Amino acid sequence: MAKPVINISEVGLQPRPTAMAATGAAAEKYDARMGMIGPRIGAQKLGYNLTAVPPGKRAFPFHNHRVNEEMFFILEGSGEVRIGEKIHPIKEGDFIACPPGGKEAAHQIINTGSVELKYLAVSTKQSPEIAEYPDSGKFGILAEYPPGPDGKPQGLRFVGRENIGVNYWEGE
Repeated sequence: MAKPVINISEVGLQPRPTAMAATGAAAEKYDARMGMIGPRIGAQKLGYNLTAVPPGKRAFPFHNHRVNEEMFFILEGSGEVRIGEKIHPIKEGDFIACPPGGKEAAHQIINTGSVELKYLAVSTKQSPEIAEYPDSGKFGILAEYPPGPDGKPQGLRFVGRENIGVNYWEGE
């Protein structure tokens, strides 16, 4: 069993894995280092991570979740959070609630400060999940399954646009 206690000083921040790293024009807007906490302390129904965002950057695109809820606690720095059509200033000590929903629940944290913005992210881990990206018209589907015999995560991850889907009966 995992040790149920970890100190924040033990959470190493790593560059985002290559598969999730922004490329091209997106690399100018998106960057983050992350430290996963949940799996290290045996969490099962909640995910936790520490995220650090450089000045002028965002960790993720503007998005909403149809299933899972997120909460963020600002540890260091300042910036703003977009929620729906509103922008709210954020600073050290602020809690941010992001319940599931449609475009009105879409959210994005932006570091508008001059130093690294560091926050604790906590979310439910229900699967399957649907995320929508209002700025780009995309959606994502994530279904996670228990790790296989090799210990690697299993599941389905798909990002697409509704207008390029196929008919339910195509190919049948």
